[in-house]
Amino acid sequence: MRAAVPGLPTPHPLIDQLPAVYLEQDFLRRFLEALDEVLAPVLLTIDNVPAYLDHRTAPDDFLDWLAGWVAVEPHEDSPTNHRRTAVRGAVARHARRGTLGGLADAVRLETGTEPEIAESGGTAWSTSPNTPLPGSAVPWVTIRVRAAEGRPLDRVRLEELIDTEVPAHVGFTLELLPPDGAADRDVDQDGDAGRRGGAGGAEG
Repeated sequence: MRAAVPGLPTPHPLIDQLPAVYLEQDFLRRFLEALDEVLAPVLLTIDNVPAYLDHRTAPDDFLDWLAGWVAVEPHEDSPTNHRRTAVRGAVARHARRGTLGGLADAVRLETGTEPEIAESGGTAWSTSPNTPLPGSAVPWVTIRVRAAEGRPLDRVRLEELIDTEVPAHVGFTLELLPPDGAADRDVDQDGDAGRRGGAGGAEG
């Protein structure tokens, strides 16, 4: 991950580890300075191991490796701050995965906006027998996402994300809405029930 950096100072010069009698030997000093240049990146990396394991300070080329440790796969073109946020909350999101809250967290992280999510299920209680069950018999979830001003939504990317977040037996409909203040266009609400993750709706 790390490479030699020309001129990088060492935090622990080798000459300082020797007895004082050797400090005046010019050849030995120059020889050890050459070794210091080779060892400096190694020593600095070891000194900064805690920073490598912190999502806030990990180098960019180490961040994707760190993401793999917490089972996060950010898109290659995701901004660095987005990838750092994804790594930070990964463990908490895994605990909520497959729930309405977990889906909302994932969509919010991807789009920066609060999604509106409607489930087909429902709960109710009654003291009367044969009370009709709430909700729909078909497991389905509808996600409505309103685009932020100046930040267009990527339908394909969102569908891929949602497909990994909803339970395997649940289909979904994705509706993309224009930013607040823009004229709303009609949104097709018919999902493709024959697919694992149907995508209905016209992109706003």
